[in-house]
Amino acid sequence: MPRWIIEKYSKRVDWVLDPFAGSGTVNVESMLLGRPSIALDIDPFARFLIKAKTTKVNTGRLTNAARVIRERLGQFGKNEPTLPNFPYADHWFAPHILHELARIKHVVQSVRMDTATRNFILVVFSSIIRTVSNADNHCTRTVVRKRLNKPVRGGLTIQLFLAQLDKQIRQMDALPGDVSKVIVPDNADARKIRCRQDVRLAVTSPPYLNAVDYPRTHQLEMYWLGIANGSLRDLKREHIGTEVVYSNEYKIKHLTGDSCADRVIERVFATDPRRAYIAWLYLQDMGHTFEAVYEALVEGSHYVVVVGDNMVRGTPFESWKYFIPMAESVGFTTTLHFESEIINHYIKVPRKERITSDHILVFQK
Repeated sequence: MPRWIIEKYSKRVDWVLDPFAGSGTVNVESMLLGRPSIALDIDPFARFLIKAKTTKVNTGRLTNAARVIRERLGQFGKNEPTLPNFPYADHWFAPHILHELARIKHVVQSVRMDTATRNFILVVFSSIIRTVSNADNHCTRTVVRKRLNKPVRGGLTIQLFLAQLDKQIRQMDALPGDVSKVIVPDNADARKIRCRQDVRLAVTSPPYLNAVDYPRTHQLEMYWLGIANGSLRDLKREHIGTEVVYSNEYKIKHLTGDSCADRVIERVFATDPRRAYIAWLYLQDMGHTFEAVYEALVEGSHYVVVVGDNMVRGTPFESWKYFIPMAESVGFTTTLHFESEIINHYIKVPRKERITSDHILVFQK
């Protein structure tokens, strides 16, 4: 879908913007299609991941670094690595896994290499953390489910890391040498877009209301990479769709002015004022993102939004119905709307909350 959108609504060398870049899929596709791009995401782990995925790293340097890392891991012996200090570490990891992960990180940090090479290897390291933890691999929340009985034998952590490192080096080697530039600004916020480039296309899949708590989902990776070291509350509150709200904020009913959205908010408010406020805040924030994207685009350009519906306290929340008037109110014209069925569900979601299709909304400035 991202590749089709990029090829249809932009030309080579056109700048492409993803205001909710996530894992950087749009940006990877853009760089392979000869379009420079900008990746915005408020989540620091997402930005770290995107930078590593979209930076062409010399595979000779990667191979040499991997060789030294493999040798040092084999020679580590009985030296005790410094264990990380983060909340409930012994709840998330078996003692021997903590030591093996700490050993890998210590070795990676001790080998001399350039920043791009080290960041690439650290992302590979982060990719095995959930697998060797006690957490459910397929849940959007980081939770331990005892019924899974997830034993991880000693030595498997290092084995998985080295195998994944070899695999990713091969994939980097297959990446063309002339890929287009990707800019990943620090402290990016889709509600306040500042870019100097002439953006010809914006395309994104925005966060869903009531869906994924990204800081909680990525907390183990962020703790191990040193991106976070304590409470994630402040980071969660910055996210669009946040559930970190205070009681004084939802004492009274907040409405958007859109009759379709407000009917849903009023229905939810009758049983759950907090959830109604979260829905209202989500729509307010999304309105600001439409304004910001509109300002970032040049005249005649397109903004393509891929979004699904979900439920709020048993009430259907049809985001696309609220996004269309929201976009048109800031100056966009809706040129196309269609649905695309989701065939594969890779993440465990309760059936009644499962999104069965995406709505593709195409707006033009």
